Amino acid sequence: MKKEATIITSALRTINLEAAAIQQLGEQLGEEFEKAIQLFHQCTGRIVLSGIGKSAIVAQKIVATLNSTGTPAIFLHAGDAIHGDLGMVQQNDVVVIISKSGESPEIKVLVPLIKNSGNTLVAMVGNLNSYLSKKADCILNTTVYQEACPNNLAPTTSTTAQMVMGDAIAVCLMELKGFDSDAFARFHPGGALGKKLYLRVSDLYINNEKPQVFADQSLREAIMEISEKRLGITAVIEGDQLVGIITDGDLRRLLEKEVDLKKVLAKEVMTANPKTILPTAMAVDALDCMRQYEIMQLAVVENGRYFGIVHLHDLVREGLL
Repeated sequence: MKKEATIITSALRTINLEAAAIQQLGEQLGEEFEKAIQLFHQCTGRIVLSGIGKSAIVAQKIVATLNSTGTPAIFLHAGDAIHGDLGMVQQNDVVVIISKSGESPEIKVLVPLIKNSGNTLVAMVGNLNSYLSKKADCILNTTVYQEACPNNLAPTTSTTAQMVMGDAIAVCLMELKGFDSDAFARFHPGGALGKKLYLRVSDLYINNEKPQVFADQSLREAIMEISEKRLGITAVIEGDQLVGIITDGDLRRLLEKEVDLKKVLAKEVMTANPKTILPTAMAVDALDCMRQYEIMQLAVVENGRYFGIVHLHDLVREGLL
């Protein structure tokens, strides 16, 4: 029990230290941050992020976030930069070097090369009196007063502050660019996240059979249509207009009654005014509707015209559920 308490105590200490550092980070924002955001927003090239050690790993994450939210960015390892990779930096790029100390040997070599090339240099740095700070055109202050590491050595709190600063930059740029959900979908076409943003009902129902009977057709014909089209439902139509639906559940309930099935017509069994969805609606909206009303199928309808059926299984198959 004592050992478990020690583990929880250590974990809470780490979390509290890092939470306090993030709170402090907010208090350090000011004109320099606004200046940096404007530099990034007005940049006609790319944002080049560089660092060494753990800061290099943070830089890679920030690059990924920027690219996925509409700001072109590339990663340049500070060590590799001084051994040939500096050639990837173009004239119109803004360079961001991330460092806690601002005094790493590789960075001291890299900074003059960046400045001599005429690129704007932004320092995301935890030491405002460092070499990097003094040479930068703009400073993003990520100073922390204590690492969560018991020895106050391993980058923990400092890298958390850098990550959060990167997120703040990305979100500010998203808002300045008007980067909305449609734009996000274009950058994330794969996986469930992307599908929630771009997949429409019209992408799904066209792959299914189109079960339908006319209102005056017999129940027997309706049952055959449901069985043949294998969607557990048929639309009941007049012309091309939907007037109702018949589902497997309707048939089961009908069998519980003493009815001469040979004389029953589709229109006498159907559910009138069923739940429907537009073909242009998002697939995720179809899922929400099915969840809300605890149903498995929706008739796809526009201006009363019947187009087809979207089934819960379609949404499962696409990974939306």
